[in-house]
Amino acid sequence: MSGHSKWAGIKHKKAVIDAKRARRWTKLVREVIVSARLGGGDPDFNPRLRSAILDAKADNVPNDTIDRAIKKGTGELEGESFEEVSYEGYGPGGVAVLVETMTDNRNRTVSEIRHLFSRHGGNLGESGCVAWMFDRRGCFAIEPSVMSEEELMDLALELGVEDFEVGELYELFTGPEEYARVREALEARGVPLAAAELAMIPQSTLEPGASSGAALRLMEALEDHDDVQHVWSNFEVDEGVLAAQASE
Repeated sequence: MSGHSKWAGIKHKKAVIDAKRARRWTKLVREVIVSARLGGGDPDFNPRLRSAILDAKADNVPNDTIDRAIKKGTGELEGESFEEVSYEGYGPGGVAVLVETMTDNRNRTVSEIRHLFSRHGGNLGESGCVAWMFDRRGCFAIEPSVMSEEELMDLALELGVEDFEVGELYELFTGPEEYARVREALEARGVPLAAAELAMIPQSTLEPGASSGAALRLMEALEDHDDVQHVWSNFEVDEGVLAAQASE
């Protein structure tokens, strides 16, 4: 969605899809656990937990797994103790990279994240060095075949979203506190979503040119790390580079 996530949509070889799904479920469950721990186990009074549950269900995480995760977060069941830690740095070509993690060992995680940056031609920076370049927003992508531009405008006005864009995909943007409400409203209306996420949207994007391939490899390596929940970047990638990377 927008330039920040073109690299995130790369299709991998079928042989690794199942393994990546397992890692994705782990990340979704961790978000449910931490959300319940921080804001309580009732999604009606915990917007972050409500969003986490919606994300987990959208990825077909079983309901009993979600329920156990909530109970682990509230202390009704024993479970690991995770803390949220964000890391910031620069990738090849000077692209800004923001990494959100959940870890039970902060020292291990920072060492491994620093190694990934270094290995792929980037460098880990100080806290705050790139976060100011991003805004957290709720984002929803809709295929243009679903509705006309006029219908999209009517929908945006009806839902009271902050903004919308028309391109290869229709995109609706909300404040983070409105994300769960708008998502539920879209689902209630039967609007199929190509993507939905609470994202860190770059205020501007950067095309790293000859360093695009290296930047993509850094993003993928970070996303594959078990402790990493999200990777955000202001990286604008050429479609040809995406195609070449996907075919490797």
